Amino acid sequence: MAYIYDIADWPGFRWQGDALVRPLADVRHRQGRLIGRMEALGFPLREEAVLRTLTEDVIKSSEIEGEQLDKDQVRSSIARRLGMDIGGLIPADRDVEGVVEMMLDATQNYTAPLDAERLHAWHAALFPTGRSGMVKIAVGAWRTDETGPMQVVSGPVGRERVHYQAPSADRVDDEMARFLDWFENGPDIDPVLKAAIAHLWFVTIHPFDDGNGRIARAIADLTLARAEKTPQRFYSMSAHIRAERKAYYDMLERTQKGDLDITPWVQWFIGCLAGAIDGADGVLAAVLAKARFWEAHGREGLNERQQKIIERLLDGFEGKLTSSKWAKIAKCSTDTALRDINDLVARSILQKDAAGGRSTSYSLVRP
Repeated sequence: MAYIYDIADWPGFRWQGDALVRPLADVRHRQGRLIGRMEALGFPLREEAVLRTLTEDVIKSSEIEGEQLDKDQVRSSIARRLGMDIGGLIPADRDVEGVVEMMLDATQNYTAPLDAERLHAWHAALFPTGRSGMVKIAVGAWRTDETGPMQVVSGPVGRERVHYQAPSADRVDDEMARFLDWFENGPDIDPVLKAAIAHLWFVTIHPFDDGNGRIARAIADLTLARAEKTPQRFYSMSAHIRAERKAYYDMLERTQKGDLDITPWVQWFIGCLAGAIDGADGVLAAVLAKARFWEAHGREGLNERQQKIIERLLDGFEGKLTSSKWAKIAKCSTDTALRDINDLVARSILQKDAAGGRSTSYSLVRP
């Protein structure tokens, strides 16, 4: 199978400028409008929006690769590293801390140059144990292909389908040197276009044993942060890619098996970015709803347990809130949990859900 990197002019990517002018202009306009809306919120609400966005970005980027991270751990890790004063912080596992560290370095330090040492540090952060699952991998170093060619496969053992095979390991040094030189010193092109090319180019080289997709998305986020000249993230590309995961992998596969005209890939990437920006409306609505809730009810008279659980509910509690779940989260007895709950019901902050008896659950009364 011939791949895009086998073409003589590789990596001389081409695109049809006329087909990209309008979508690029539209998405850049959307970026500007979103940043303007968020900056009008005021610092506390903007900080909350950033925390929500970064939490979703870290979780969804890992989900694309089939890994599930604990939302509360991710949120706590991000808040600690950004110095945010929020309640209910919990310890985070090493794998969570590593993903958060990489993502924050990409977005908060977007002006710092991207080089091999920085990429190796990101990779080492992603795999703190030196293993991907049960398999030992080269960490913080380019792959060697000691166990065979780097392939992206799916399907059961014995009936695998090869979607992509990366260039041989002996090419990686030169390929990455060329990529990094282009990234920092290449021609001045629209930064959204640059983000699309950088993402594709990096995953096509596939320089590491594992983690290439997450690092490629971090590189795209870094590029978009440079485009917007702000470390504050108000939309998540990874969340939208996760929602279109199959289309994402299909487009990558077609592009990597095609020619050097990458117009369809760039169009898909721009459309994904536009969808991610539209998705920020949900973040904005949630932040404003949370602010309205606390304005209506205040915190006076609420104990620490009650404030903690209410924050969890406002941030999107998964499942139904019961007295037993309250006791587990708040680390208290069931009797104490019931007293806390009944107090909030009396204040019209919580309400009983329709089902009763053993399955009694509660939800917030929204202002």
